[in-house]
Amino acid sequence: MATLGDRMVTVYDVDANKLIGKVADKLKEMGLNKPEFVDYVKSGAHVERPPEQPNFFYWRAAVILRKAYTDGRIGTNRLRKALGGRKNRGLRPEHKVKAGGKIIRVAMQELERLGLLQKAEDGKGRVLTGKGRSLLDNTAKEVSNAQ
Repeated sequence: MATLGDRMVTVYDVDANKLIGKVADKLKEMGLNKPEFVDYVKSGAHVERPPEQPNFFYWRAAVILRKAYTDGRIGTNRLRKALGGRKNRGLRPEHKVKAGGKIIRVAMQELERLGLLQKAEDGKGRVLTGKGRSLLDNTAKEVSNAQ
């Protein structure tokens, strides 16, 4: 087991971008279904065109998993706020806007189908399962060993 000093490597100990990239690749291998509409819709009002990255949906799902690890309970509205951005309004000042909710909602449903997320006990939001936590911890260990 890789350790930093006397403790286990976790999501907090490695670079987030490297971790998310590795988790996205693993989700693709696990059979996360990418909906057809993802290639044709914008990810929010703050972007000008649909994402051109071929792995965008897998990256977004990996970000959602990491967010569930770090924040505990997550929901669509909270993720929309976190994944939003600054809208260019021409000469007027920029404003922060939320990301689109459909991609986030479908990604959470797919992660639930794989057993990585589950609905919270009280029905408000979703939480990470043991399988999801294990996936993130093991991937963090791999990223740490590669550095």
